[in-house]
Amino acid sequence: MKKLVGQVTPVERDEIQRLFERRNGLNELAKILTADNTELYERLVADMGDTGMKFQQWWDRMAAQYDWESAPDGNWEINFETCEIYLVTP
Repeated sequence: MKKLVGQVTPVERDEIQRLFERRNGLNELAKILTADNTELYERLVADMGDTGMKFQQWWDRMAAQYDWESAPDGNWEINFETCEIYLVTP
């Protein structure tokens, strides 16, 4: 089930969209990078951790700011075109 629970500003949307795209790019890079290049591998792992943390902090910050409805087994998603936030539950 998908339920509209809020909306963010275009500036807030741009922030999470950059993090979303960066996280996806790093995940794709991780699929092709081997641990043979230790320095690059360590940088990738560190960047993935940092980006993942910033991604989660954005959701936590926005949820607190806008007081979005939540569910134990649900997650939020954003429509990047409309800035709308949805609660998705099984």
